Amino acid sequence: MRTRTKLAALAAALALVAGAGMAAEMAAKPTALAIGANVPAADVKMKGVDGNEVTLKDVMGAKGTLVVFTCNACPYAKGWESRIVELGNTYAGKGIGVIAINANDPKVVADDGYDEMVSRAKERGMKYPYVVDATSQVAKAFGAARTPEAFLFDANGKLVYHGAVDDNVESAEKVTKTYLKDALDSVVAGKEVSVKETKAVGCGIKWHQQA
Repeated sequence: MRTRTKLAALAAALALVAGAGMAAEMAAKPTALAIGANVPAADVKMKGVDGNEVTLKDVMGAKGTLVVFTCNACPYAKGWESRIVELGNTYAGKGIGVIAINANDPKVVADDGYDEMVSRAKERGMKYPYVVDATSQVAKAFGAARTPEAFLFDANGKLVYHGAVDDNVESAEKVTKTYLKDALDSVVAGKEVSVKETKAVGCGIKWHQQA
C-alpha cells in the first residue's frame, strides 16, 4: 500500500512539473553532443560536495567516463536517483570515472543549492564527485537539457551513449530496458554499445542567468 501511495505521489509530482516546468526554463535547448564526440569542457574546475575543485579530466577512468547532469529537486532526478547512485558506485569500481553535475541556478530552485547537494550526497552514499556547474558552462558544452541526463564516454574519451537511465522513472521493478547499465557493461568489456541514444526525460535545466 505504501508503495502505491509513493508511486501515486511521484506521478502527481511529475505531472505538476510537466505542466509548470516550462516557465522556469530560461533558454532554448542547446544542441546535444554528437555520438563519437570528445569530452567537452574537460578543464573547467567545478566545486564538489567535499569542498575540493575537480575537472572532468581529473575523473576520467581507464575504461570510460560517466557524466550525469542531475539535481536535488527535480522529481525525475529523485525518481532515478537511487539507481544512478547504485550504477555510479558500482562502475566506479570497474574502471569507469563517474561524476554528477548540478547545473541548476539555486536562485531559481532553492533546493538545488550547494548545502543541499552536500546533504544529498551524504544521504545517498555517493562515492563519486557531485559538483556545481556554477555558470551552466559545462552543461551547455555538452548540450545537456534535462535532469537527469547521462553521457557515457569510452576509454578513448569518445561519446558512446547519451540519454536516459532506463525506461521507467516511477518503478525500478517495472524497468524493461536498462539503457545506461547495458552501455556501461559494454564499455567495461571494451565492446561497442548497441543502443547509443535514447530520449532523456526529465526537468529542464534551470540555467544560471549570468551564463
